[in-house]
Amino acid sequence: MTSRTIGLAGTGVIGSGWAVRALARGHDVVAWDPAGGAEDRLRAAIERAWPSAIRLGLFPGADPTRLRWAGSAEEVAASADWVQESAPEDTDVKQSLLRRLDGAAEATTVIASSSSGLLPSRLADGLDHPERLLIGHPFNPVYLLPLVEVVPGEATSQEAVAGAIAHYDDLVMHPLVVRNEVEGYLSDRLQEALWRENLHLVNEGVATTAELDDSIVYGPGLRWAAMGTNLTFHLAGGEGGMRHMLSQFGPALKLPWTRLQAPELNDDLIEAMAKGCDDQAGDRTIAELERQRDDCLLAVMRALRPSGQGAGRLVAERESRILDAKAAAESEPWTPGAEIAAPLALYRAVVEPDWIDYNGHMTEWAFLAAFGWASDALFRYLGIDEAYRRGGHSCYTVETHLHHLAEAALGEQLNVTTQVLGSDAKRLHVFHAMHRDGELVCTGEQMLVHVDTAAGRSAPLLPRPAAAVAAVTAAHAALPEPPQSGGGMALRSRRSGD
Repeated sequence: MTSRTIGLAGTGVIGSGWAVRALARGHDVVAWDPAGGAEDRLRAAIERAWPSAIRLGLFPGADPTRLRWAGSAEEVAASADWVQESAPEDTDVKQSLLRRLDGAAEATTVIASSSSGLLPSRLADGLDHPERLLIGHPFNPVYLLPLVEVVPGEATSQEAVAGAIAHYDDLVMHPLVVRNEVEGYLSDRLQEALWRENLHLVNEGVATTAELDDSIVYGPGLRWAAMGTNLTFHLAGGEGGMRHMLSQFGPALKLPWTRLQAPELNDDLIEAMAKGCDDQAGDRTIAELERQRDDCLLAVMRALRPSGQGAGRLVAERESRILDAKAAAESEPWTPGAEIAAPLALYRAVVEPDWIDYNGHMTEWAFLAAFGWASDALFRYLGIDEAYRRGGHSCYTVETHLHHLAEAALGEQLNVTTQVLGSDAKRLHVFHAMHRDGELVCTGEQMLVHVDTAAGRSAPLLPRPAAAVAAVTAAHAALPEPPQSGGGMALRSRRSGD
């Protein structure tokens, strides 16, 4: 779609989220809210959320200054190509506002309510054009989460539904049409069931809120990011899928595992569940679905790693333990007088699925990541480990050069050797060479500086790692300098006739 004007009536948490999403799409936004100071709060909310919108990706023309504040709901409706109402979840309040919007908007303009559970047919009472009203229920934060439930009422036209699908698709969302008008729609009904059981368990002293959150964050919540409950349980049935899962675990529905009463598990329900999951799976086998699930889980958990939250914390801890275990099994940390390999062989890895680019080869950032882990293995060998970093000291990379000499494919074993080219009290100059079956694939040259992290500046290495660095530097001094080291990047002119 070309640039449009999106009208917002109500600019609280949900309304401001709609504003950010529309502005990030490159559209104009006209907004209004009757509350005092609402405009200032909206602009502040957009400013806070804009860095996240940038990380998600901005369309050409995206600009927070394309927001215009209107003097009334009628002004919003009259000047917008699409109207999104986000008033408080109160039927009377919403009906009153919707009538004002309906009376001022062009007859073909769709009006969507951000209601999270009210029936659209009820909200449409008293409108001159009930055929253009529907629910467009988003999820907070609206500017990041893509789901929007589109719920038509009894009078809603098919043209309005089609327009809603096109509108939300234009905002790069996932419009999920709720085919049957039901209070709470779909997602909130599922969330509400979990929420009510949560309250029961806390009320009875069975678990704390933290324990209940952990039961989701470290388990099913990770699966739900890519597969819903149904397809997840379809895989739980193995090759027999949902049908086998229900035959095996169906009797548990009679057990008091929840306050919710389960429906009778009759043949019709079993068939509906099994057929639905078969349709979802399409031509994908159970093995293919398992692989997709595993790839998605790994992607989600690794994405959480930098935040140190939930499973991301455990991914980081696992990496640390693996490196410690490899160091113990393959190369003991340096000790005074110990023999030092020249070069060191401290890190190896297998090319992983998410290291592969669209050409089917290991991508640039993955080489850098692998060499980063090779440097980390070197740090541990030198005594620069977690305990050392907790003490307020670490090594930072200040310069890196990569030379790509061959391609690497999925599943191939990569072995990295490390040569120390030079060092002083604060700096360490290292050269990594990555091999596959004896063939040099890539080299990575790094200049590292030792830092006092509390002071935020470079500082001399502490005595023990300083002795280790000096010993390794001396042991590697006789090695020839690699031809790729110290190189620069330039276009060299070719002489005539070459």
